Amino acid sequence: SQCIQLFGFKTAFGGGRSTGFGLIYENLDKMKKFEPKYRLKRAGLGAEKAGAGRRSKKDTKNRRKKVRGKEKTKAAGGKK
Repeated sequence: SQCIQLFGFKTAFGGGRSTGFGLIYENLDKMKKFEPKYRLKRAGLGAEKAGAGRRSKKDTKNRRKKVRGKEKTKAAGGKK
């Protein structure tokens, strides 16, 4: 069931029926090789994002703008 990838569904007018597209792979290795990263992530097989999020990066940058000199490293949360 993990080697089956379904996507591109469109519902028929009035409901009751949908059409879509599906791919069936022989094994997970083949699926990881050929599937795009976003579809692997959607299926729960993609690698998790590492690092700080967008909001926290912006907050750090703006905190750093408010201080001068050596204080910038403290504001950035670097080595103390």
